[in-house]
Amino acid sequence: MNLRYFDHNATTPMAPAAKLAWLGAVDDHWMNPSSPYRNAAAVKVRLESAREELADLLQVTPGRVVFCSGATEANNAVFRSWAENLPEEASIAVSPTEHSSVIEAAKTYFKGRIIWLPVDTDGVLEEGAIEKALSMPGVAAVSLMAANNESGVLQPWSTVANRCKEAGVAYHCDASQWVGKMPLFGLGQSGYVTACAHKFGGPKGVGFIVLPDRDNSCRLLLGGDQELGRRAGTEDVAGVLSMLAALKESKLQSCEARDRFIATACGSIDGIEVVGRDSSRLWNTVSLIMPEYQSVRWIRALEKLGFLVSSGSACSTGGSNASHVLLAMGMDAAKAGRVLRISAWHQTTPECWQALVDALAEAYRLLQVDSFGDSTRVISLG
Repeated sequence: MNLRYFDHNATTPMAPAAKLAWLGAVDDHWMNPSSPYRNAAAVKVRLESAREELADLLQVTPGRVVFCSGATEANNAVFRSWAENLPEEASIAVSPTEHSSVIEAAKTYFKGRIIWLPVDTDGVLEEGAIEKALSMPGVAAVSLMAANNESGVLQPWSTVANRCKEAGVAYHCDASQWVGKMPLFGLGQSGYVTACAHKFGGPKGVGFIVLPDRDNSCRLLLGGDQELGRRAGTEDVAGVLSMLAALKESKLQSCEARDRFIATACGSIDGIEVVGRDSSRLWNTVSLIMPEYQSVRWIRALEKLGFLVSSGSACSTGGSNASHVLLAMGMDAAKAGRVLRISAWHQTTPECWQALVDALAEAYRLLQVDSFGDSTRVISLG
């Protein structure tokens, strides 16, 4: 594993247990589980056993768990289903700091019928915001993620899930960054839960959606009876078994190493600001507003020093606009353009964090030199 890789919120390498499970499955469980012969039936049994295990971890019934290609597919399916089944005039309440797969799906299926939930300067749902939204006429659904992919800030999803249940309003929780990093206890109480394997050491192209008990209408894909009639297409059994193995191997870490990194980095470079510093955040995530230089220059300088970091969501990298997450938090475009997202994993040691601090200090020195005209100092690195 590359211990200088600090972009695990974008994707993680496959965990050893996940890789073993995948290799075993492609050797022993490669047949189509829908085929009529006994060998295929054995694959079907293994798939359903994995569904039961995941359901047990989430404390839900197996019939609520549907395997799919990942959170983007699942998020789109939720909003499409709401558009098809909620009253025609219904509105939905959505956090403006959601992943783009939620934001764009909401805008597509509920154009002109979205209530944007207010967040504070840390990106956390404002106190009283959910009560106000639920009191508005016509609000039939709410979408609020568990943990933000850019800042790592945690949302009060459990409180919102309970309030929506009491009000008889549908609730969707994108838990892509929560699952595998934080405790699963209580997550199943949310009506719709979406997640993807590659965020916690599983393979790309596989994930799951948890549906409410009462939802008999949500269909992800049409054309077959697979996945309890919810998603047509031959199931990716190897991917599912690998995802489950990764989830069972994942561990909750303390924030100690992250906080020490923040203190040391801020002590090494004047002017660094921490996004969401006053709120609870994922143990693995740090979002820093760097001094003077645009994110892309910091990223390139750090890459030449052997460290890989990001400026935000990988789904929006390369775009010319500032992060919609940061803008929703009230950050101006200039600051948003200087943000670095740093995200570690279970194997990231205190020594790795310290090495990144040293690299940030060296990158800053080289950027300052480059700004005075000596561009060869950065170009010749590595």
